[in-house]
Amino acid sequence: MFTLDATIDAVQNGKKQFVKTFVKNETMAEALNGFIDAQSAYTKSASKATLDATTVVTSELTKLVQEATKFDFAKFGEGVTKAYKTAK
Repeated sequence: MFTLDATIDAVQNGKKQFVKTFVKNETMAEALNGFIDAQSAYTKSASKATLDATTVVTSELTKLVQEATKFDFAKFGEGVTKAYKTAK
C-alpha cells in the first residue's frame, strides 16, 4: 500500500540538514531537531489516519455501487405499472 512516509522523511531530513548546516548553537539545534521529529511523527500519523479513512470510505462506496447495480429496474417498472393500473 502506498504511504507518504518516504516523502515525509525526505522533507524532514532536509530540515535537519538545514539545522545542522546553519544552526551552530547546540542547544538551539537540539530543540529544533526535537521539533522536527515531533512534526514527522504527527505528519506520519495524520497521513496514516487519512489513508485508513479513505480506504474504508472507498470500500463502502464500492459496496453501495455493487448493490445499486443489482437492482432490477424492469421488475420495478412492472410493479409501478401494476400499481398505476389498479389505482385507476
